[in-house]
Amino acid sequence: MSTSGTCYLVGAGPGDLGLVTLRAKECIEFADVLVYDALSSPELLNWTKAGCEKIYVGKRAKDHSVPQDQINDIIVEKTKAGKNVVRLKGGDPMIFGRGGEEAAELAEAGVTFEIVPGISSTIAGPAYAGIPVTHRDHNTQLTIFTGHEDPTKGFSSVDYAQLAKAPGTKVFVMGVARLREITSAFIENGAAADTPIALTRWATTGSQKTIEGTLSDIADIADRVNFTSPAVAVIGDVVKERKKINWFEKRPLFGKRIVVTRTREQAGELSKALRDLGADVIELPTIRIEPPEDQREFVELVTHAHEYDWLVFTSPNGVERFFDAFFIAFADARSLGNPRIAAIGNGTAQKIREYRFAVDLIPERFVAEGLIDAFKKEDIENLTILWVKAAETRDVIGEGLTKLGAIVDNCITYRTVPETEDPTGARARLEEEGADMITFTSSSTVDHFFDLGIDWPDGCVAASIGPVTSETLRKKGMKPAFEAPQHDIPGLTAAIVRHFNKKSK
Repeated sequence: MSTSGTCYLVGAGPGDLGLVTLRAKECIEFADVLVYDALSSPELLNWTKAGCEKIYVGKRAKDHSVPQDQINDIIVEKTKAGKNVVRLKGGDPMIFGRGGEEAAELAEAGVTFEIVPGISSTIAGPAYAGIPVTHRDHNTQLTIFTGHEDPTKGFSSVDYAQLAKAPGTKVFVMGVARLREITSAFIENGAAADTPIALTRWATTGSQKTIEGTLSDIADIADRVNFTSPAVAVIGDVVKERKKINWFEKRPLFGKRIVVTRTREQAGELSKALRDLGADVIELPTIRIEPPEDQREFVELVTHAHEYDWLVFTSPNGVERFFDAFFIAFADARSLGNPRIAAIGNGTAQKIREYRFAVDLIPERFVAEGLIDAFKKEDIENLTILWVKAAETRDVIGEGLTKLGAIVDNCITYRTVPETEDPTGARARLEEEGADMITFTSSSTVDHFFDLGIDWPDGCVAASIGPVTSETLRKKGMKPAFEAPQHDIPGLTAAIVRHFNKKSK
């Protein structure tokens, strides 16, 4: 039997993570080898399983880190070695993505392959710019062409005479560098000089930018604003619809670059909330969650949790690791017995409810001191409490509950350590492009961010989730621009929106 694996030619979509297909995500998750370009969504790399071999073959205009023939050799060789190989390409692999060439190489080599289409920027880019590429009032035909051809051919296969005469919308990609040449060719071949045209760069992402003009002046406009690739261009009367249906660029955080420093596993909630509001999010995890140093003690405390009167959880991480260990030890949720459960905030409480357990106590203030105040209203003298915590947590809760007469045991479920990996290149991007805001959701994210030695970006502010995080920022010499009144992710997100709304007024 053949030991050959399968190669998947996968479209990564135009940039917005929400536009990645379910099949693409599935392929990335089970890949043994990921061969990828300079993706619009580098966060896709976070979906890979442990041990996945990642091979960057980045391709941008005028910058091919690995020649196409070598890419072909890589995917064939790895697949023949019995690996599940994912060749990840921006947009759709078969729309000016050279996917057809790679598929032909795989077919000739006799290996199994699958093509996974993606949403192309030729359609998604204009849609996010408020431009429908088809519209009954304007056109009944759509033409897509490339502005960048194989330079080794020695001739152009783009028939501008036919394009200029053809009715309907024309869309082209990879043509910013030749914009003046392309628009001039249209006019020289009979297209009206005042034909509307729009270009959208980094379409569907928080970095999206759109310029409008006509065939006669768009090249001058692009030069004036230093408009660069990657971009998609739309030619035709459909551009006029943008005035009415430009939706994405009107979102409250559009144009703001915001850094998320939470762990890679936790970043998604805040990142998604910010992206949904139009922000350009850089995920730069500064900490990583590791098991406790004394795992034997952790397991013993979890298995004896039913003996306690109260369980106190202070973070979603603690909840997840506690119950994951619990359900390894016990098959029946009733084995937990009947302890009352306290959570320090809504995020922690929600994570507990995901395991189908009710929460008996949530403080008004989502901080350690608030939890102690809430317990003052309970009679806990001589009651046993298991405090589920991180190794680095302040001892405010343990000391406070002990003063109230409780018997407290510490169940250390995890510890935070510096994140040393940066597979998406987030650090370099922050250093090169800067940011409008860096968010901090714990003292550890603050400490480890400043340990990175990154120069604080000009004009950038710090956002804090709560008072303890704010105090740590001040100790680092950085005054937070604001502190979220509600100390959880929804509260932080709302505070970020208020901050930028005030600045815009």
